[in-house]
Amino acid sequence: MITTAQSGWWFKNLLRERSVQIALGLWVVCIVAIFPLSDGTLPFNRPILAQIPFRGQVLVQILQPVPPFILMGVTYFLTRRRSIPDMASRAPAHAVALRETLLLWVYAAFVLGMGQIIGRRFFGEGIGLHLNGSLFGPTRVQTPQEVWFWAGHNFLLYAVVPYLTFRARGYSREALNLKSDNLRNDTLVILVILALESAAELAASGIFKLTSHQLLAGTALSFAVHLLGTGLPVMIFIYSILLPRYLKLTGSVTTTVLLGALSYAALHVFEYWTVYDSVSHSVLSVIFVVLTFIGPGMIKSYLTLRTGNAWVHLWGYHAIAPHVTTDTPVVVRVFGIR
Repeated sequence: MITTAQSGWWFKNLLRERSVQIALGLWVVCIVAIFPLSDGTLPFNRPILAQIPFRGQVLVQILQPVPPFILMGVTYFLTRRRSIPDMASRAPAHAVALRETLLLWVYAAFVLGMGQIIGRRFFGEGIGLHLNGSLFGPTRVQTPQEVWFWAGHNFLLYAVVPYLTFRARGYSREALNLKSDNLRNDTLVILVILALESAAELAASGIFKLTSHQLLAGTALSFAVHLLGTGLPVMIFIYSILLPRYLKLTGSVTTTVLLGALSYAALHVFEYWTVYDSVSHSVLSVIFVVLTFIGPGMIKSYLTLRTGNAWVHLWGYHAIAPHVTTDTPVVVRVFGIR
């Protein structure tokens, strides 16, 4: 049994980590900066939050990390008796890991930039890691062709190309966190996390307003589209490739969790609701992207580090919840399912 003194000592050690101190400091700065930058009005078009007053939306961002922290505690409990894989050993030597990490981010910056150019040229809106309407409600009408292009673009450039490149460099599936070494425990973690997150998502979802046909066809289609367009791309790029290198470079699980979370936010810098038409709007967009995605990014990182298996976070906390539980109505609307 863990005593109060032991748990307090663990918490004090956590707060002593420089990465945690920096993260907490930046989090406070981001929250405080919202008020002078926005002057009481946010520039974002997020229909689901449209009726929530300014201070309420800020409160949502402040509380955003709470559910992921709870799920991280559940994950620790479920994995406390298993052998935790040595993920750092899956990465190459320090110099190679650093070079690969930097090159991956140069590549990501290029893909993100080209996605904005291509998307605006052909569809009037840049290509990001989320469909228009995901999480916060649609702001315009999309076509099925645009949705499939989005899914194919992200799957090819964030998943297929990096995966094949690193496989060609000699990295095994295990080295890329794509092989389970404890299938029974991995399955338990997936089912419990999925059940908890799905319950939370479904409580506020519009999915129950769908007809039976819309529900059956829409959930299957939403699963497929989002698996290709965001689930697999995020899993391969961050949690298969970058995460072991972060652990190798830092030697700290806590710092790796935070870097994985920040990486997740960075890939979402061009969301459909972000606004980059002025300095203040640009800074606000970055702040809200970080505050929105840092929590989910942490639980994804933690799930992967505790199990050594990137598939766990995909099935437990991404592919189904929220992209089926929450986003199915958006897909039903786009594809005109009746």
